[in-house]
Amino acid sequence: MKVAIAALVVAVAAAGVLGGLYATKSHGTKTAAPCGEQHLYGYVRSLVKKGDTYRMRFDPALFTSGVTANVAAAQDHVIAPGEAMPNDNYVVNESKRTYLYLVPPSTPVRVLKTSNDIGTGSPITVAQLARLVAGTSPMNLWEPLGTGFWMWVHVDTACDLEQQYHP
Repeated sequence: MKVAIAALVVAVAAAGVLGGLYATKSHGTKTAAPCGEQHLYGYVRSLVKKGDTYRMRFDPALFTSGVTANVAAAQDHVIAPGEAMPNDNYVVNESKRTYLYLVPPSTPVRVLKTSNDIGTGSPITVAQLARLVAGTSPMNLWEPLGTGFWMWVHVDTACDLEQQYHP
């Protein structure tokens, strides 16, 4: 009898937990997502301060590698079919359309100032990046901004920007 009662208690507890999970998932109740549910590659076309935040126009592109890069590059007549892309990557940017993202001043930004920055980047502020994008910064970069950026996004807000290295 004690075993049956214990089993019943476990079953009721499990049903409560599963019911809570069901209610959370099926009725749209969410907790805040961590920064970066979207991870995009592309180009920062403009970055302008407006009020307490920055507005960035971002031109997304596809950063491909391996077989994907080789086939895409061959389809675009950049290499012959069967050849391999140098440095094993190829960027596909079929549209120059930009999308608006908000960038808080506290957003981490990393750029390539020296060859030692490959893989980590040097931290700079969003204000410094805005001046680089506008062409008004005295800062020299090891790689031009045209190498693109990886952006982590939460809904409409960039929460991390890191410049891509292109060998």
